[in-house]
Amino acid sequence: MVRRYGGAAPADWGLEVPGVITELPDGQRATALTFDACGGPGGNGYDAALIDFLRAHAVPATLFLNARWIDANPDAFDQLAADPLFEIGNHGTVHRPLSVTGRSAYGIAGTRDVGEVYDEVAGNAQKLAGLLGRPPRLFRSGTAHCDDVATKVVADLGERVVGFSVNGDGGATLSAAEVRREVAAAPAGAIVIGHLNHPGGGTAPGVAAAVPGMLAAGRRFVRLSDVL
Repeated sequence: MVRRYGGAAPADWGLEVPGVITELPDGQRATALTFDACGGPGGNGYDAALIDFLRAHAVPATLFLNARWIDANPDAFDQLAADPLFEIGNHGTVHRPLSVTGRSAYGIAGTRDVGEVYDEVAGNAQKLAGLLGRPPRLFRSGTAHCDDVATKVVADLGERVVGFSVNGDGGATLSAAEVRREVAAAPAGAIVIGHLNHPGGGTAPGVAAAVPGMLAAGRRFVRLSDVL
């Protein structure tokens, strides 16, 4: 990877760059709920209320789990991995923005070169492959920021980079009422991002307030791999 991409200069950086999936394929009338578990300073908590709600309403979701969160929550991980309602995605080894030049996002320092990009992606991919018995197909970087060279590295590692089109909980900072408003307004075809590592925040009650009305209106929810 270093030989292939070490001399490449990125042309794009941010939340929407070439190689990042931010919406479901054209024509999809479903919505994808995705939840990150950042781990470390980003939070090692487990929002059981959120997961219990999704299970009670048979709402599937894609869960992007960081290696540090997995290490801190082995029992919760095993339960989530065994539940066919959910699929597990790669949220990196130490939750870093994916950059080949050291760019940062929200005060979190990004990877500094192609070698660090590789380590961030492949380290947790190896962990997940060992735990799940298969490699992860989907990757979301820490903060969801990346550059277009880094996305090529991820693709060569056999994973697809996933962003979002609706920020459902503002990085786990929004109130329940704000989460409800954002999630309920998500259109068909949207990929909604939230967090499952901040119990007691607004994510679980906000999702619980938004989703029943969406279901009643005929909205279908999918795991990303069901449609990608």
